[in-house]
Amino acid sequence: MEVKPPPGRPQADSGCHCHHWGEEGHDPKEPEQLRKLFIGGLSFETTDDSLREYFEKWGTLTDCVVMRDPQTKRSRGFGFVTYACVEEVDAAMCAQPHKVDEHVVEPKRAVSRDDSIKPGAHLTVKKIFVGGIKEDTEEYNLRDYFEKYGKIETIVMEDRQSGKKRGFAFVTFDDHDTVDKIVIQKYHTINGHNCEVKKAISKQEMQSAASQRGRGGVSGNLWVQSNYGPMKGGSFGGRSSASPYGGGYGSGGGSGGCGSRRF
Repeated sequence: MEVKPPPGRPQADSGCHCHHWGEEGHDPKEPEQLRKLFIGGLSFETTDDSLREYFEKWGTLTDCVVMRDPQTKRSRGFGFVTYACVEEVDAAMCAQPHKVDEHVVEPKRAVSRDDSIKPGAHLTVKKIFVGGIKEDTEEYNLRDYFEKYGKIETIVMEDRQSGKKRGFAFVTFDDHDTVDKIVIQKYHTINGHNCEVKKAISKQEMQSAASQRGRGGVSGNLWVQSNYGPMKGGSFGGRSSASPYGGGYGSGGGSGGCGSRRF
């Protein structure tokens, strides 16, 4: 059933034409994690209903919740909204900034609990690390694949000194949200090969986020956690939990501009 906007608040045209299939009312091909947004910076007065009333303007919500302390029932200042399809999530992210109950809020694509314990999972960055790149993969293969998510600024896949391919690459976008959308899916098939994708985080960003908590592998100029062994300018491995909420979901700065993104 179509969710109608509240009186006096016209529903934004997201351009989304979702097919709500299955018993749960959404396309089963799109995992719930891809359809979920973390909403940080909520007013302590915001309720499930007022959060739903605001975000349903960009699509049909299959779930909406303000997280509360289990004992005091007081709002923890963040919540989650789950849309019927990824296109509706994209529409909501493109409509920033958002203000709910007179508070500017910070929407981010929700990170799973398993991924949230990894270093830097909550940081907003514009660069990704792509590992497991085979010899027959060229720069245009990476560009053709990743440009469907957003505007690419640079791709670096060769050693600066030797000019030879390194088996991994760094791709920089013009938008934080593009990176968040990509890394939700850990593995991507590029040029017929399975590649691992993670956020590429600078040493300074990692140190600031960790605040000396836990043990992490930080060296050189970039920190990425992967299975591809040590490489120049980075360190791999280690654990750190820098999530400010303890429950597995962190917030960061708002996303930048919205490019054309489609799966």
